[in-house]
Amino acid sequence: MIAFKPMLTPREMFEKGVFGGAYFGPNAGPDMSRELADVLAEEFKGLDSDLWCAERYLPRRNKFRIRSGLNYEQWMKYRWIHKQDPYGWLNWYIQHNRGRRTADDDRQISRHQSFCGPKGRWRNNIYQKIHDTGDWHTAPRVQQSLLHWAYEVNEHDYDTWLTKK
Repeated sequence: MIAFKPMLTPREMFEKGVFGGAYFGPNAGPDMSRELADVLAEEFKGLDSDLWCAERYLPRRNKFRIRSGLNYEQWMKYRWIHKQDPYGWLNWYIQHNRGRRTADDDRQISRHQSFCGPKGRWRNNIYQKIHDTGDWHTAPRVQQSLLHWAYEVNEHDYDTWLTKK
């Protein structure tokens, strides 16, 4: 199994502002099972529901206050959704973070690593942009997308990236 140590917990992701606050909202995907609803109620107890299950996506709820990512229909088109986790990667990550292990773990961890792991396409993309511009606020859509994968741009990783450039 691939090493998997995301920077943020699911709760921290929502506290920072991801998915327009509507990842688990009533218009975000399939009807939610009672089991998943119970898990989410426990996981996000005390967290403002507008941060994770709002009725509609609002860019102002995102950390970078922009729209970022694809919608559920596009996720289905790309076959990113598996039956066990009908809401996708973050649904899987919440369960994995709670200790569940399944046959889908390697696929999901590989997707995470490809996106924002040390050799991840978008992690390297943002550090190149920062290097080229000298601006830590560059490419907010890329930074928001990385946050959707439990990764936050930071100086330590940038410095490491520089030494490997």
